Amino acid sequence: MASRSSRAPRMFERGLMCILIGAAVLIAPHFLTSPRWHDMLVGAQLVGWFALVLGIALVVVDLVQRARSKAR
Repeated sequence: MASRSSRAPRMFERGLMCILIGAAVLIAPHFLTSPRWHDMLVGAQLVGWFALVLGIALVVVDLVQRARSKAR
């Protein structure tokens, strides 16, 4: 059976991935030349902002939990 530490949620890594995905969705339309791809990603900006905010929240929660566990 897996130990508790190996099954612990990896919020920091998941948060970083969400930040990267959100940033890519928000920045990509500035570099794309294809009108179809550009329009599709411009339409997905709400999703990009959501991923960016969610990623930041996950990283902050993980850092707070680490700080609390070290304080004990």
